[in-house]
Amino acid sequence: MSALELRDVRVHYREAGPGARRLVAVDGVSLSVGEGETVGLVGESGCGKTTIGRAILGLVPLADGEILWGGRRIDALSADAFRPLRRDLQCVFQDPHACLDPRMTLMESVAEPLRNFEPAIERRERRQRALSRLAEVGLDATLAGRYPHQLSGGQLQRAVIARALVADPRFVVCDEPVSALDLPVQGQVLSLLERVREERRLANLFISHNLAVVARLCPRLLVMFRGRVVESGPRAELVRRPRHPYTRELLDAVPVVDVAARGRLAASAARPRPVQEAASPRGCAFAGRCPHVLPRCRVEAPVLLPLAAGVAVACHRAVEWPAGLPPVTEGATGIAG
Repeated sequence: MSALELRDVRVHYREAGPGARRLVAVDGVSLSVGEGETVGLVGESGCGKTTIGRAILGLVPLADGEILWGGRRIDALSADAFRPLRRDLQCVFQDPHACLDPRMTLMESVAEPLRNFEPAIERRERRQRALSRLAEVGLDATLAGRYPHQLSGGQLQRAVIARALVADPRFVVCDEPVSALDLPVQGQVLSLLERVREERRLANLFISHNLAVVARLCPRLLVMFRGRVVESGPRAELVRRPRHPYTRELLDAVPVVDVAARGRLAASAARPRPVQEAASPRGCAFAGRCPHVLPRCRVEAPVLLPLAAGVAVACHRAVEWPAGLPPVTEGATGIAG
C-alpha cells in the first residue's frame, strides 16, 4: 500500500475583485508515493506543482478528488482533525529565510515543533534532540545559539531540514528546496537530502522546475504542465526516451557542459520556433508551443495512457516515438540517466 495517494485531485482558485474568474491550478492529478520512496514532480512555474504540495499538507482545499495517507482519506478533515497528522507530514520550502523566525535562535527554531507535538517532554530533552538533528544535517553545535541573519543560505536550509526531521516524520514535501541556493551549495543540500532519505526510509515528494535536480534524487518522475501530468515513469526512461514534447523541452533546457554540444545548441536556438498560442479549452494545453502539433491536438485533450516500461504519456502522438523524441540538437541533454 502506498504511504500517500492522490486520486484525480483538482484545485481551483478564484481571482479577487468583481467578475472574478475561476482559475484551475490542478486538473485531475493522480499520484502515489510508497514508503521510503522519493517521487519527483517537475514543471515550470505556475504548472500547479506547489499547489499539490500544499494540498497534501492540508493548506489548500480540494475542488474534487481525494488524498489518502496510509489508506485513510485526509483531504476532508477539519483543521483540528488534521493537526495530529502534521507530525507525520512535514515540509521543506524554497526560501529558508522566510521559514525561520528571525527572533529565534537556531536551537529554538529546530526545537519548536517538539513543543507542539510532544509538550510533555522536558526542555533538556528538546534541546538534546534539536542538537542531534542539527548534527545529522551537518551543523555544528556552536551554531545553535546564532540567529538566521548570522548564517549562510546553505546553513539556513540545513536548519530547515533539521526542523522538519526533529519530530521524526514519515513523509516530507520538498518544494524547490535548493533553487534559492548557489550551485555548490545546491549539491551539498541534495546530497544531504539523499542521505537522510536512505537512512530514515522517508517517503518524499520532491518538487522542482529543474529536471536535472529532480532526476538526481528521484527514481520515479512526473512531469506537469498547466495543472496536468503529461508524462510519468522511471527516471531512466524519461531522461533517455522522453515521449512527450514538453518533457523533451525540459531536457533541452538543462545546461550543457560539453563545448561542442553547447555550440550546436546555440546554433539551433537561432532556428524559428513554433509561435506560442493561447491554449484551447478543448484541446491539448501544450498545443500552442508544440513543434509536433496536429489539428486533433487543438480540439481534443489527450489523456494519460500507459505505454511500455512503466511510462504513461498524455500525447496523441506518443506511440510514434517508442525510442523517445530526439533532442533539439545532438548532445544537448546534460543529465545522466
